Amino acid sequence: FVDSKNRSERVDEESPSAWRAAKMMMLRSMVRRGVRRSVFGAGQRCWMSSVGIVQHRPSESNKEDTPFEFTAESRKRIEVVLQKYPPSYKQSAVIPLLYIAQEQNDNWIPLAAMNKIAEELDIPPMRVYEVATFYTMFNREPVGKYHIQLCGTTPCQLCGAEEIRTAIEEHLGIKEGETTKDGLFTLQEVECLGACVNAPMIQMNNNEFYENLTPETMVKLLEDLKAGRPVKVGPQNGQVDCEGPQGRTTLKDPESLKPVCRDLDALKAELAAKQKEAKQ
Repeated sequence: FVDSKNRSERVDEESPSAWRAAKMMMLRSMVRRGVRRSVFGAGQRCWMSSVGIVQHRPSESNKEDTPFEFTAESRKRIEVVLQKYPPSYKQSAVIPLLYIAQEQNDNWIPLAAMNKIAEELDIPPMRVYEVATFYTMFNREPVGKYHIQLCGTTPCQLCGAEEIRTAIEEHLGIKEGETTKDGLFTLQEVECLGACVNAPMIQMNNNEFYENLTPETMVKLLEDLKAGRPVKVGPQNGQVDCEGPQGRTTLKDPESLKPVCRDLDALKAELAAKQKEAKQ
């Protein structure tokens, strides 16, 4: 019924109620697929944004009148951020201030914090809401102390992301989108995090990367975090950065790593000589 404009118009004219029912069926299908699995856009759920729906739903911990104030430390960071923008372009600092608010508030941003940001930047609150609901790194509902963001895109998928996900779910007793009862861990599948060369990998709290994972190293990482033991950021298989199993195979000479720049003094002298020659 959507093959062509004429066909859709004909169906609409012949049976308007059937046409509306068909559109609603498609809508429900999209929502169901989106809620079950990451199939749209930024890798979260369809019409979902950073572990929450787009529309705000008041709760005991997240109401419009819930008090929120930036700490002295956060205000120092805000001052540094605002110095990067002209006074008339303060609205450009929405994303940095959302990050600051999220880090201050145990890794999630309540509605009151968004309103506070709007006040700080002299913009309508909607300008903050639309950013916070678009970018999936902003959590608008409480998450665990360790927010596990599991990359599920093709390279990680081919290298074992499903096995990593199963290991996390079985070890923690939660499913994707859920938080452990002790409030320590939240699991969320996301789209590409840009570490394909070291797949499979996870990102923790929008910050640290843990790469080259296996089910065993993933479980060990979870246990170390739970016990408060120090953990190694980066590859978990002993690899150095992005080097392969043979180590560094190119750019071994430190001299070759220096940037290649023109000799500007020699160039200036050459141009001056050519100008002098042209005048003669």
